[in-house]
Amino acid sequence: MNANAFKTFMKKLIWNFTIFIAFVFAFSGLTGCPSGELKTASNENAGSTSNTAEPQKKSDSVYPPAPAAIAQAEVKMLDGTTFKLDDQKGKVILFNLWATWCGPCRAEMPHLVEMQEKYRDKDFEIIGLNVGSEGVPETEEQITAFAKDMKLNYKLGWADNKLNNEFMRIAQIPGIPISVLINREGRMTGIFAGGGPNVIGKMKQTVEKTVNE
Repeated sequence: MNANAFKTFMKKLIWNFTIFIAFVFAFSGLTGCPSGELKTASNENAGSTSNTAEPQKKSDSVYPPAPAAIAQAEVKMLDGTTFKLDDQKGKVILFNLWATWCGPCRAEMPHLVEMQEKYRDKDFEIIGLNVGSEGVPETEEQITAFAKDMKLNYKLGWADNKLNNEFMRIAQIPGIPISVLINREGRMTGIFAGGGPNVIGKMKQTVEKTVNE
């Protein structure tokens, strides 16, 4: 192979490799948003991997309790009240971490609305926790307008950085959406991270099982 032919071959090889890398990045994170990112055209489709995990049971019938950092946190709600998981024994609570700029969060919201309506009479409650952007919470006006546009029928509040970090720690991803299901005894029966059809399907199954226990 002469020098010109070798250069041409290397140029084609580098070009093909570049196209491959671009393809991987374009499709690797379609189901999650990196937490704390500003809204851009790119980061709505980039970020964390999608996974669904149920916490490991201590026994066949006992799930791990919600960490104290979650159970005892006093969450500021959109309506001016505060919410504390420790005060909700007897209810099934689904925490959902989200932001207005997160595409996968938006995509799963109709399913959250559906579950809230379906199980409302079974003491099931969704608590949507807005994480803001780069540690800065989104405003009440932003959230209210967004909730109206999305026709959200569940309670909304804010997750401060400490609470956000705790949810990311137990979900083991640095992004949103993250949902954690708590049963009537204050124990975690499901962790759902990254969004997407598979995660949403598993979430629906676990919610149905938990509210009927």
